[in-house]
Amino acid sequence: MIRKIIRIDEEKCNGCGLCASACHEGAIEMVNGKAKLVRENFCDGFGDCLPACPTGAISFEEREAPEYDEAAVKRSKEEKHTEEKKHPHGGCPGSAMMSLRRAEDKVQATDHPHGGCPGSAMMRFGKAAEQRETAPAGDTPVSRLGQWPCQIKLVPTNAPFFDGAKLLIAADCTAYAYANMHEQFMRGKVTVIGCPKLDAVDYTEKLTAIIRDNDVRSVTIVRMEVPCCGGLQRAAEAALKASGKFIPWQVVTISRDGRITD
Repeated sequence: MIRKIIRIDEEKCNGCGLCASACHEGAIEMVNGKAKLVRENFCDGFGDCLPACPTGAISFEEREAPEYDEAAVKRSKEEKHTEEKKHPHGGCPGSAMMSLRRAEDKVQATDHPHGGCPGSAMMRFGKAAEQRETAPAGDTPVSRLGQWPCQIKLVPTNAPFFDGAKLLIAADCTAYAYANMHEQFMRGKVTVIGCPKLDAVDYTEKLTAIIRDNDVRSVTIVRMEVPCCGGLQRAAEAALKASGKFIPWQVVTISRDGRITD
């Protein structure tokens, strides 16, 4: 049949993946770094992907194409949801959920005026992030990652470490671009990371569940200045709105040369 369907100009496509995230039907996927219309019968022709494209690579055209198959789209979504429930970590043993405790978490007598009193340690929750503002001068820097996994795609939405958490939603590259990422942003927070360009998924639904279904106290979004990071920010902001909660939140942007720009 002749119908309206999207067209993707590969020459203009920069591989950001925002269109794949915006396509709720799953018609678009990232293939070899480029957006592809892989399921023509999943494209409803409404064009939710158009405004997401920063380069104008997506347009409408009328041509011979399979009819939009709403039932197939629904089945695909249900199968994906079922699979995620069965294997929330993708079946990878390395994604098993855990809270992280390190050697420096153990309270030393020299750290406290109470002579290492166990009661004092418990008040500080036994966490390095609560015990030291920064790593002592000359010491090896301390990791402030407080849980595993940290990838948005892998972390379960009902993990106990989300209760009472200050949530940090960070773009993958920020930890490499910003030298003080662990001390300034990750310390004392539950950190989840993602890259909309590489993951090619819409984080909104999962972030909404994390914020809505847990006692999250605040949200900090740390992104790079590059356009594709806008997908992470938009997903986080949409999740905050969809959660129905009013909690403190902020966005911090890191430049490619490692500076905070706002």
